[in-house]
Amino acid sequence: MTRSLFRSLAPALLLALIAGHAWAEVTVTFYAHPGARIRGGDLLFPHAYVHAEGTVDATGEPVDWAAGFTAKSPGPQLLFTRGDGVVASPDARYVDEGRPFLTLTLDDATWYALKARAEWWNTPEGSVYDLRRRNCITFIADLARLVGLRTAPEPSMKPGTFLEATAALNPAAAWRPEPVGPVQAPATPGVGASG
Repeated sequence: MTRSLFRSLAPALLLALIAGHAWAEVTVTFYAHPGARIRGGDLLFPHAYVHAEGTVDATGEPVDWAAGFTAKSPGPQLLFTRGDGVVASPDARYVDEGRPFLTLTLDDATWYALKARAEWWNTPEGSVYDLRRRNCITFIADLARLVGLRTAPEPSMKPGTFLEATAALNPAAAWRPEPVGPVQAPATPGVGASG
């Protein structure tokens, strides 16, 4: 009886494994915050960042990762001089408060290359921050090109404007809200009812 039960369930189990494997993917979305964001008296950075979520196809490893490039010590001194930069990990609330501009699905190799490139920005060579020439937008542009997107001219100091122009160059990757199914209006009493 155990063998016959296995034989009857085997096709369903195989189909479930194949279907589960087909859903494994990492989606990356490029975001920006308009203007200065303040919470608890602190100015929040970075103003442009990337968020990846999903599952690595080959390993099933879950992905929930966000990164943006900012100055280690933000302040007015950056108007006049370069400083040290750091790849920061925005928290989930900050990510949710941002505006998405571009989104696309990555294969495993591109996902790993994206993460490695972001980590390079924390190296001595990559971590130079310059408000006008090497900022959060430069970081996002670098990662966007790595995943195959065309980018708008840079440097820029307006993350939303940069990402909007970049989205226009990549219409297939331009972010769109998920479609909502058809909405059925509630029945109005006395209308269409017989009685």
